[in-house]
Amino acid sequence: MKKIVRGPLRRDMHVASVVLLALIALLLARSLREPGAREVPYSEFVAAVRAGRVSEAVITERRLIGKLRPAPSSNGAPAEIAAVRVPEIDDSAILDDLAAHGARVTGRSEQGGAWAALLLGWMLPIALLASLWMLARRRLGAGTAGAMTFGKNRAKIYDQSEKTKVTFSDVAGVDEAKAELVEVVDFLRNPQHYQKLGGRIPRGVLLVGPPGTGKTLLAKAVAGEAGVPFFSISGSEFVEMFVGVGAARVRDLFEQAKEKAPCIVFIDELDAIGKSRATGRGVFLSNDEREQTLNQLLAEMDGFDTSKGVIILAATNAPEVLDPALLRAGRFDRQVVVDRPDVRGREAILRVHARAVTVAPGVDWKTIAARTPGMVGADLANVVNESALLAARRGAEAVEMSDIEEAIDRSMLGLEKRSRVMTPAEKERVAFHETGHAIAALSVEHANPVHRVTIIPRSIGALGHTLQLPTEERFLMTKPELEDQLAVMLGGRAAEEIAFGGVVSTGAIDDLERASEMARQMVTRFGMSDDLGPVTYGAPFSLRFLSPVEERVRNFSEFTAQAIDRETRRFVDEAHSPVRAILLRRRSDLETVARELIRRETLDRGQLETLIGTGVAEAASTGAPPVPTTGA
Repeated sequence: MKKIVRGPLRRDMHVASVVLLALIALLLARSLREPGAREVPYSEFVAAVRAGRVSEAVITERRLIGKLRPAPSSNGAPAEIAAVRVPEIDDSAILDDLAAHGARVTGRSEQGGAWAALLLGWMLPIALLASLWMLARRRLGAGTAGAMTFGKNRAKIYDQSEKTKVTFSDVAGVDEAKAELVEVVDFLRNPQHYQKLGGRIPRGVLLVGPPGTGKTLLAKAVAGEAGVPFFSISGSEFVEMFVGVGAARVRDLFEQAKEKAPCIVFIDELDAIGKSRATGRGVFLSNDEREQTLNQLLAEMDGFDTSKGVIILAATNAPEVLDPALLRAGRFDRQVVVDRPDVRGREAILRVHARAVTVAPGVDWKTIAARTPGMVGADLANVVNESALLAARRGAEAVEMSDIEEAIDRSMLGLEKRSRVMTPAEKERVAFHETGHAIAALSVEHANPVHRVTIIPRSIGALGHTLQLPTEERFLMTKPELEDQLAVMLGGRAAEEIAFGGVVSTGAIDDLERASEMARQMVTRFGMSDDLGPVTYGAPFSLRFLSPVEERVRNFSEFTAQAIDRETRRFVDEAHSPVRAILLRRRSDLETVARELIRRETLDRGQLETLIGTGVAEAASTGAPPVPTTGA
C-alpha cells in the first residue's frame, strides 16, 4: 500500500490557501466600504440639494450619495452625505433640482456589491472554517501519529538491525517452545525446501502461557533469527468506538504485511478481539465492533497464502475464551505452550539478565533459581534489576549474593518495615512462632531444608517468616510429604502453645488457612481419605465470564459434607499432635533459637546448625514449592 507523503509542497499549498482567502476578504471589505459618506435622513438630503450645497451626486438602486461643496472657510476635502432611497417616492424632482444647481449626476449598479456581500456573509466563513479544520487535522495527525486516520493499522515495524536484533540466545527457560518455532524460522529462511515437497507451513502459531513468560520476546526472537520484518500490535488497538474501524485496520495490516513479505505479524493479547462469539449475545452484552474485527481477521487468515512468507504469531493468557473458529485447522493450527520455567530454566534466565549488570564472583545462580519457584522471566528480570539498584544504593561495585537475596524477599514478601516497632512481648511471641516452624522443618522427614528464619516485619503484613529452600524440582507429592508439610505449617501455633502455657494469638491465621485448605484438598481432590475413598468431591466449574475465581459445584449429600469436614479435621489434628510432641521433646532447642532470634532478628542455616547442631532428622528434600511459612 502506497502512503501519501505530506511534504513541504503540501504544507505550502495550505498556507497559500489561507493567505488567498484573507486577501479576498480584505478586498471585499474594501469594495463594500463607502469612505467618508455620512448617513443622513432622506429629507435632509433633499434640503441640501435644493439649497445648492450638493456639487455631485451618485444614484444607485438603494442609495443617494452626494458630495457637498466645501464651505468658504474650510480648507479640507469636500464632505459626502448618503441617504437611503425610498422606492415609493419619485426622484425626478431631485434630479431637476440637481440640474438646476449645476450638480453632476451619475448612476452606479450595486449588483456586483450584492455578490460580494453574499460571498462575505456566507462563502467566506465556510472557507475559513474548512481551512481551520484542515490545519487542525494536519496538526493532530503529526502530533498523535495519525489520530485522524482511523482505518490505518497501528502496528509497530521493528528494524532487524544488529543493535536491536533479538535471537534465541536472548530467550532462556523455554527450550520446548523454541524447538517448536525452529521450523517456522527455517521456513522463512528456506521456503523452497518445504514447497518442493508440497508441504505448507502453519498459517498461524498461537503462543499460550501465563503473563511474563516471554511470549512477545519469543516472537521477536523468531523474527530476529529469520532476519525478516516484525509487525507488532496489541489486540486492543484494533477496537475503537466506531463500528468497522477494527476491520479496516485488520485489512490494512495484512496488506502491508503482504508487501513486506516474508515477514512476521505478531498480535499480542489476542483474546481482546478473539473472544468467543457465543458469549455476550443479547442486547446489553453484544459488541458489534469486536465481532466485526474478529470476522475480518478470520477472513484475512483464510485469504492469504503462506507461500509468500507471511507468518501470523499471536499470544494470549486465556486460550479457553478464544473463539473456536480461530483455533481450527487453517488458521491458528499450532499452539505452543510457553510455561513457567523449571529450576534449570530459571537459572538460565537469570544468567541471561545478569549480562547487563556487574555480578560478584560469589553469586550462586543455582541457589537463587531454587529460591524463586513459580517466578517467570519478567519476575526474574525484575529481581536482577532490583538487586543492581540495591547494590548501587549501598555504593558497591558489583552485585553481591545478599543483594539478590534481598531483592527476592522484596518481590515475595514486600519491603522491610523496621519502622513497625513491636513490643517486647510481641517480639518474643513472633520469635517462638518462627522457631517452631524452623525446628519442625528440621525434624520431620519430608521437609525442605531451612534456609533462613527472621522476625523482621514485611509490608505484606507478616511479622516474620521461615524460608525453606528445595533442592530439586518436583511435580508430584505423596501423602507422607503432604502430612509433613501440614506439620511444618502448624509448628508455629504449637510453639506458641508450649512457650506461653496454651495461650495462643492471631499470628497463626495464615498458617491455619493454608493447612485447612491443604487438608481439604487431600480429602476432596487427592482421594487420600481412607473413609471417603479414592473419590473426588465437588465438580470443578469455572465461571469464566463472571468471576476469575474457580469455584466448585457441590455434587455430594449433606452426610458426605459432614464426613469431609470430619476427615479434614482429622488430617489437621494428626499433623498437630506429632509436631507438638517434637517441640516438647526439643524444648531446650526451642528456647535457645528463640532467644538468639530475638537478639539477632535473622538466622541463616549455618547459624541454626551452630546453635542446635547438625544431628537433626533432615532427609532428602521433596522439592515442594518453598512458599515461606509466614509468622504472626
